[in-house]
Amino acid sequence: MHTRLKLILLALAALTTGLAQAQDGNSAREKEELQMIALEALIHVPEERALPAVLKLLESGGSDELMESAMFVLGQMESPEAAQALLEFARNGSGDAREEAIQMIGINGDSSAMAALAEIYANGDEEIREAVLEAYHIADDVDAVFNIAMAATDEEEYEAAVETLAVMDAHEELAKLREARGSSEALIEAYIISDNFDELVKLARDSSDPDLQAEAIEALGIVDGPNAGDILVELYKNSDDRDVREAAVEGLTFGDYDEAILELYRGSTSAREKGELLEALVIMNSDFAMEVIDEALAGDQ
Repeated sequence: MHTRLKLILLALAALTTGLAQAQDGNSAREKEELQMIALEALIHVPEERALPAVLKLLESGGSDELMESAMFVLGQMESPEAAQALLEFARNGSGDAREEAIQMIGINGDSSAMAALAEIYANGDEEIREAVLEAYHIADDVDAVFNIAMAATDEEEYEAAVETLAVMDAHEELAKLREARGSSEALIEAYIISDNFDELVKLARDSSDPDLQAEAIEALGIVDGPNAGDILVELYKNSDDRDVREAAVEGLTFGDYDEAILELYRGSTSAREKGELLEALVIMNSDFAMEVIDEALAGDQ
């Protein structure tokens, strides 16, 4: 019989009996290596036989690495019993294995286990909350993440939920958050992550909060949506606010709109303004930079 097959069969037998005793002469590390081989093998074993073996292993305990592997194996199973075992460890386990159990609940998708994640989130520390958000992301449970964002009581918690919504491309939910909780840096970053150009345009044209407006204007160049260059030029020309104008130039620089900056340079009558626009062309390494420099040195306007 093939050596690896012998080891797998031996390991499966050991798991089924709870591994009460290691073979004479084997170290603890060798015992765990055998257990890891067994767990790997259980992925290819019918669930009705594999599940009792994993449950016995959980009863006997082991290293965090071993428990983490056990959570992974449980996550591949479809029975309510496997989902319940994952949930039990997600509630009462520890270390990386507990976080793995939470994420496996997202992969498994069992409805009752998914519903219980809200309580685990509410009672968890920062790492557990991150794991729950990841599980919701894996399961594409946008509503659950939106509810967390709406109920968030501190900025870090809110930002983490908003970022998750952005990664999930939850445009509708992000728009609802803006209506309910107002604009914020977290939302602008979410719009960048999710390429939500339309919402950024709205913020860029909203002067009620100058700091947020400036950030949104810069972000237009990063996202680079339809007619971004034209919109940035429009914002620049229609504002006398220095911060808005600087942000528009930053956006044009991010979007590599050197022709638009050249247009603004040609239309300006202010030496200071021309200097700032020339600096932007130089930073962009634009082909227009030397052309403008030569004109300036020659005294041409």
